Amino acid sequence: MESNDTTAPEAPVGSHTEFIRAALERHEAPLVRYALGFTGNLEAARDVVQDTFLRLCEQPPGSLDGHLTQWLFTVCRNRALDVQRKASRMTTCTETAEAELDRRSAAGHEPTPADSADTRERLAQALDFLADLPLNQREVVRLKFQHQLSYQEIAAVTSLSVGNVGFLLHTALKTLRSRMEKLDRPPQAARA
Repeated sequence: MESNDTTAPEAPVGSHTEFIRAALERHEAPLVRYALGFTGNLEAARDVVQDTFLRLCEQPPGSLDGHLTQWLFTVCRNRALDVQRKASRMTTCTETAEAELDRRSAAGHEPTPADSADTRERLAQALDFLADLPLNQREVVRLKFQHQLSYQEIAAVTSLSVGNVGFLLHTALKTLRSRMEKLDRPPQAARA
């Protein structure tokens, strides 16, 4: 199984410390966003990611053999599920979506106020639809589109088969597309 990891080394370059630093630099933010989807709390998500990297520090150099990304997401997922079980709650990725809108605005892509309001409304609706999906579908959608993991990496993180990952993604996207298309249809005139 190949990893799409190209910037963080998979084996120590010079020292285990350099390897950990490179992994932290590349994966900390995506892991925090991923954990946030489970915990619903930024501080709890950061704690989960900190535990994940502490476990990485305990790994012998070179033991991950080209699978750093999926190993990190798997450990993060397991730890986040532990936290979630204790908290007994799951939130949508509203904070992540809002951060993405803020990032786009900061990049100089300023829409008109009407466009911005429409975009925020459609995003809120899409996030509501995403939140209504079953947990397993919601998770594979996030791993694929928020964290850009391959089907193989998602399968390794979730302990599902690659075929099951593909089926869950297909089903989730079909459901989301159908619900969004219903929003785009003009309401039918009331019959007299």
